[in-house]
Amino acid sequence: MRAVVVVGAGPAGMAAARTAADAGATVTMVDSEPEAGGQYLRGRARFGHDGVTHLKNTEAWLVEGRTLHLRGRHPLQFDALVIATGAYDRPLPFPGWDGPGVITAGAAQALAKQGVTLAERVIVSGSGPFLLPVATALQDLGATLVGVYEASSPTRWLREARAIAANRHKIGELASYRKVLPHLETRTAVVAKHGSKVTVATLDSRWRPTTHRTEHADLVCVGYGFLPRTDLLPEAARADDFLVVDERQQTSVENVYAAGEVTGIGGADLSEAEGVVAGAAAAGQNPPKHALDAVRRGRLFAGALARAHAVQPGWQEWLNDDTTVCRCEKVKKQDLEPASTMRELKLTSRVAMGRCQGRICARNAADLTGVPFDAQRRVIAIPIPLGELATIPEEES
Repeated sequence: MRAVVVVGAGPAGMAAARTAADAGATVTMVDSEPEAGGQYLRGRARFGHDGVTHLKNTEAWLVEGRTLHLRGRHPLQFDALVIATGAYDRPLPFPGWDGPGVITAGAAQALAKQGVTLAERVIVSGSGPFLLPVATALQDLGATLVGVYEASSPTRWLREARAIAANRHKIGELASYRKVLPHLETRTAVVAKHGSKVTVATLDSRWRPTTHRTEHADLVCVGYGFLPRTDLLPEAARADDFLVVDERQQTSVENVYAAGEVTGIGGADLSEAEGVVAGAAAAGQNPPKHALDAVRRGRLFAGALARAHAVQPGWQEWLNDDTTVCRCEKVKKQDLEPASTMRELKLTSRVAMGRCQGRICARNAADLTGVPFDAQRRVIAIPIPLGELATIPEEES
């Protein structure tokens, strides 16, 4: 009987765990959250399967051969590993983004699912369809939407007829956000915030500001797409930061599979389909045709989404020299030193050396300096105490 370990309990991880268990594997699903569901379902998944051991509140920090090291628990041995760790928001810095009243769109949605809005007058700014459910959730809780600002142009989608035709159900989802669509402005973004005064700019196709106006809001929620949580596989092949997988969701690392937003951003339905494929393959079975077909369709949409809402370099003109780039270490734009590698940039400026270990700032710092972004390829995936390392037997270190 194959031992399968799944890291992550969102739509992809749950689907992988269920599928592998149904195929006869012994399955352990590891997740850092107290309940299954990931960021998408936020504990509302009610996951249960007799063939799956669910380790909650558990962080994985190292893949070593066929061993997965866990913080505060004994390591797990596996025949196959499925990485379904999802992604996190990418904010873009602007003057005032490190002050009160600015949070990521993902944080706003997480709070909204708990019935919390934080403020009465709210702006949602960024790029991508995720802005719409966030704005809807806030409005449903009684917040006043000052505006929903999309930096990209909707005309980019006119070039994606094939992806739209293959994913027609996505069009229907827009209807559920009809209440916030009147607040939507495209080629527009928040470029500064000081107190309740928010500077909103109209952008050109490269996201360079062309005109400015002032709005008043207590809270600005920002999100410019997502960056994948790929830290557990620093040596795996990647494309545009995401893990490269074959038609069975296998990565370039033997016996390790990946599913969901670590392979590309395409929505919960694509994540679930990839989870089914990965779970079947990890258990030594042929993935079902319906899941393979769903993955092909979903990847068309994911590719179109990445092209239509790609971050443009003009955002760098929103900053001044005094703008904070790294919040943990209080590194300003003017503090960024010339460097040839991300490691050198960290050592000369301390950017990405704080608690978040560059998950918020590293990509932006790389873009600002021209340093190649290495997707945080560190050996240890999360900050852990030295005592944790000391407990590993010498022959395993």
